Amino acid sequence: EQEADFEVSGEAAGRSELLSTLRLDIPDLILLDISLQSSDGIEVTKAIRAEFGGVPILVVSMHDENLYAERSLRAGANGYIMKQEMAENVVKALRQVLAGKIYVSDNVRQKVLRDLTHPNSDIHSTPIERLSDRELEVFRLIGEGKGTRQISEMLNLSIKTIETYRAHIKDKLAIKSASELARCAVSWVESGKAPNL
Repeated sequence: EQEADFEVSGEAAGRSELLSTLRLDIPDLILLDISLQSSDGIEVTKAIRAEFGGVPILVVSMHDENLYAERSLRAGANGYIMKQEMAENVVKALRQVLAGKIYVSDNVRQKVLRDLTHPNSDIHSTPIERLSDRELEVFRLIGEGKGTRQISEMLNLSIKTIETYRAHIKDKLAIKSASELARCAVSWVESGKAPNL
C-alpha cells in the first residue's frame, strides 16, 4: 500500500553508512531495522541520539518485542514495531512517531506498565531480559555463529572484554559451558524467542 505523503529519502546498510547519510541530510523520521549489517540497532539508536538529537526514530524488528522494545526506547527510539505487523499498523506507527508520540504495541505497553508498578519483581522477567544491552548484542552475535575474535573486531572491543561479556552472559543465564552458550544463542537467533533456560 502506497502512502502519498511518505517518501523514502535514503537507505543505509550499516552504522557508518547511516551516520554518513544523516550528516548530509536529516530526514523527518528514521525507520531503523534493529539488525543492521555489522551493527546493533540499540547502539546505532544511541549514536543517532547523541549526534542528531531529536530526529524521530521508529525501530522495526523481527526480534522479540518483549526483549527489544523497551531497550530501544531507553536508547532513544520513539517507537518499536514488529516486521510482521500489518501495513496499516506500520502506517499508524509512522504517523504517531512523526506526531511526536511514542508507539509500541499493546503487549509492550502492558509489560512496561507492569514493570513500572512492580519494579523489583522478577515474576514476569526471563533470564535473557537481565542481560545488559551489550551482553545481549554479544549473545546475538554468538547466535549468528560469530566467534570471540570476530565479535571483538565487529564491536571494536578487546578479546578480553568479549570474554568477560561471555562469562557474564553464562552467569546470568545459568549456562555452564561454551557449547551450551552457543546452542542457546543459536536457538534464540533462529526462533526469535527467548530460550528456555
